[in-house]
Amino acid sequence: MMGDDGALAILLYDGAYARAHYAFVLAAGALAIGRPVILFATGRGVHALARDWSGLHDAGDDALVRAKGVAGMDMLRDAAVELDARLMACEAALKLCDLPVDRLLPGVQVAGVPTFLEAARGRQIITL
Repeated sequence: MMGDDGALAILLYDGAYARAHYAFVLAAGALAIGRPVILFATGRGVHALARDWSGLHDAGDDALVRAKGVAGMDMLRDAAVELDARLMACEAALKLCDLPVDRLLPGVQVAGVPTFLEAARGRQIITL
């Protein structure tokens, strides 16, 4: 069941560039039409919330995406932040990936699965 405001929760569990890129495509698109968004990154997906997201598998594909005139990761992440996405990084995944909290984008909330599930209650959940 989806909340009355069309709220969206995105669960990014994979560290592949294509999945992370599309997570931010969905987030930016939903936010642009007024749908609140939570993006929770876990597993290697936490690299998508790092200032330097080059830890994503196939991160170099971003240059190809931008060369085709499609918004790249930086533009999409900036749009999501500017449009007030709630970004959450899984605490356990940060530890498993040896990614220190101070390397995350400003404003990223470090949380566990229970916090994400409570925040996502009643929202449409998309897993990538």
